[in-house]
Amino acid sequence: MNVATLDEPIKSPAFHPTALSRRIKNTLATTLVVTAFGIALIPLAWVLYIVIERGWRAIISSTWWTRSLQGVLPEEFAGGVYHALYGTVVQASIAAVLAIPLGVMAAVFLVEYGGGRLARTATFMVDVLAGVPSIVAALFIFSLWITTLGFTQSAFAVSLALVLLMLPVVVRSTEEMLKLVPNDLREASYALGIPKWKTIVRIVVPTALPGIITGVLLSIARIIGETAPVLVLVGYARSINFDVFDGNMASLPLLIYTELVNPQPAGQLRVWGAALTLIIVVAILILAAAAATRLLTRKR
Repeated sequence: MNVATLDEPIKSPAFHPTALSRRIKNTLATTLVVTAFGIALIPLAWVLYIVIERGWRAIISSTWWTRSLQGVLPEEFAGGVYHALYGTVVQASIAAVLAIPLGVMAAVFLVEYGGGRLARTATFMVDVLAGVPSIVAALFIFSLWITTLGFTQSAFAVSLALVLLMLPVVVRSTEEMLKLVPNDLREASYALGIPKWKTIVRIVVPTALPGIITGVLLSIARIIGETAPVLVLVGYARSINFDVFDGNMASLPLLIYTELVNPQPAGQLRVWGAALTLIIVVAILILAAAAATRLLTRKR
């Protein structure tokens, strides 16, 4: 080989074009995925359209967000869901206050200190809770909190049942976020002589915080529409009740269930309006999760 040979252009291309069979397979797979997505989107869009079409007249009312149904007759187009919205927010908030610390600490234990019989038992119990239906959780709290301990039906009992449903979601989402934290950060912290607990608090958890917050907000959105706990553990009230430990308290799922037996057009309007309100609340939580994740990620 001489200099003239080296200066000659390459006769064959360095990269060959993709084979026709691979392009056909890729196009076919893309078409199937897009088609499946479109088919799955059709019932979701149809449900959303029906709820909006039948419930928008209720939510644009001037009294919908600021009044309860106290003193409102079944056939009257009056009142609102202030009492039910308050009950939903209070019950979900109490459940979040109880479930979030327990779930995050359990996830930290499983990821950072996991190993041995205790970790395997905790993982097994989380898996069991993840598969428990909401009616089973409600019946368990009813038998323990009301029948055995003698407490009355209340919004707090509903929150305890929601804790059982929320806890596995928080544990699993937090656990996955902690696993995504690079081990190099932990090792660098240990190399500086920082204790393990301080490394977890100052390095690991703040790094995984955007994902943890997203999982927490999505778990709240998951429990906020549960119907079984409110049907079993608390009665419906047409006015607002500020006592979470005693008395009946309304919520959006309970309002929907109660107004279903009302044959009047006003009752049906309240059903669809409450359903649309619940969708709006869940959408706000999901958007808040996305916004929190993006904001914390930019700061990092």
